[in-house]
Amino acid sequence: MTNLPPLTTETLWAILNNELPDDTVNQLVWQTLGYRYDDETASWSAVEVDGAWRQKYPEPPNFIESRPATVQLTRSIPKENKQLLKTFLGFKGYSVDQLVPRLTRRATMASWLLSVMRSQNII
Repeated sequence: MTNLPPLTTETLWAILNNELPDDTVNQLVWQTLGYRYDDETASWSAVEVDGAWRQKYPEPPNFIESRPATVQLTRSIPKENKQLLKTFLGFKGYSVDQLVPRLTRRATMASWLLSVMRSQNII
């Protein structure tokens, strides 16, 4: 597994600006959800993942490819944090020609990570 970037607003902008590989973005979300990489088995463990997530996703989902997993991620963002990309980061969204599932799912992942940062008083 590669070393993951720190959970910072710069990292969130790198996600939104498509500067980080999809695998890295997935791994950031997985780690934040509680999935842990085991170097010995070269696999991810769900031992520290919340029960609801672990039951539905015993293996970490590829949020870029899985609409249902991304929808669940969206639903887990508290209502008061839903607009943080806009209000805190000043993200204006994507242009019409950029509205493709891959980029919108990356934005959802960034939004969820930002919500976690807010709830953990990182920002």
